[in-house]
Amino acid sequence: MAKEKIEQLVEGGKASAAPPLGPALGPMGVNIAEVVAAINQKTASFKGMQVPITIEIDRDTKKFEISVGTPPASALIKKEAGIPKGSGSPAVEKVADLKIEQIIKISKMKEDDLLGKTSKDRVKEIIGTCVSMGVMVEGVEAKEAIKRVNAGEFDEKIASGKTELTEEELKALEAEKAALKAKIEKRRKEYEILAKEIGNKFEKKSASVAKKAFVEAGIPEEIYKNYMPKGK
Repeated sequence: MAKEKIEQLVEGGKASAAPPLGPALGPMGVNIAEVVAAINQKTASFKGMQVPITIEIDRDTKKFEISVGTPPASALIKKEAGIPKGSGSPAVEKVADLKIEQIIKISKMKEDDLLGKTSKDRVKEIIGTCVSMGVMVEGVEAKEAIKRVNAGEFDEKIASGKTELTEEELKALEAEKAALKAKIEKRRKEYEILAKEIGNKFEKKSASVAKKAFVEAGIPEEIYKNYMPKGK
């Protein structure tokens, strides 16, 4: 039996017969609508994320099998946190806060792709990704959360594989999200005011001199770039 493999990246639950998937399936002689429907059914839980899939097709019988990979850890973190993107300046600007259960959930979803040999190691890998995204864990910076994992603070939850939050915990998480959002917006306004002041002060200076002042003030690049001196 001659078998063909097609590898594609699709949006969870929203694959279509449009290019590049449709043209790739066409020569295989399979029912494209049927394949697309099967893909969408299997990737429905990854709505809003890019998901790697592999379609194995028997060219003689036209039967097919679909294997679904998992999105990057960063995409899963964004989904759990409910944010469109990570922080542009993760060292100074935090954009979300996750519970350890959510980290465990992601580590289990990515288990086959992670290097860690133990559940604890894999949890730390996911938290490591949070560091570069400006995402906190259990109310502290991700680097501090790794120290708490090393200290055994979450051993019981990691060992049990607890991934779901109670109704009370979910309510508390929503309250934390609202508080963090308000804090982020307040901080951004403060950065905008300070950036404007520095921009006015250095408007006749070179960009390099102004940039140094912005950086020393701890202003994220995505904010200060709008106040850099023009034509310098």
